[in-house]
Amino acid sequence: MSSKQTILSALSQSALDNHAMPEIDVVANNDDLVGQFNASLQSVAATLHTDGGLASLQQAVDDLIKQNMQVISLIEGIKGNRSVPTTAHLLADIDYAVIPGDLGVAENGAIWVNQPSHRVTPFICENLILALSKDNIVANMHQAVKQVSLQQGDLGLFISGPSKTADIEQALVVGAHGACSLNVYLY
Repeated sequence: MSSKQTILSALSQSALDNHAMPEIDVVANNDDLVGQFNASLQSVAATLHTDGGLASLQQAVDDLIKQNMQVISLIEGIKGNRSVPTTAHLLADIDYAVIPGDLGVAENGAIWVNQPSHRVTPFICENLILALSKDNIVANMHQAVKQVSLQQGDLGLFISGPSKTADIEQALVVGAHGACSLNVYLY
């Protein structure tokens, strides 16, 4: 028997039996989910827009376009000035990406995003705008993980605020390695 087989055999004999995961029952605070969500977004340097819905979002996009910003929108009915490119490399100069959010979490401001056509879109843009239905906000992550699912090969992620790091001289730097801002529009 080779050394590799000896090691693998020893590992398989020492493996622990499978045990059921513990049940965690957390009481959700469902009072004023939008208010909790707003407070959480503020704490992670993001901005929540609650008035005007998708019409307000389109007005914001129109204002950005007037400022010569490059805006890509992946939300039906919201029109940017750039179309979805055939390759992700063509996203390098995008100033704003407008992407639909699927589920918001009030306790931490995280938003579940089923990955758009190019996986790099929320990370390569300078600024990120997410649109989320008011009806799709849950109180905590325990509720959220029960509602999200992925098929093999799919990518989804929770986004909470713009990119930030605090490992550079103990100072918080926003936009260090991703979007410099996050605006969330509720509709």
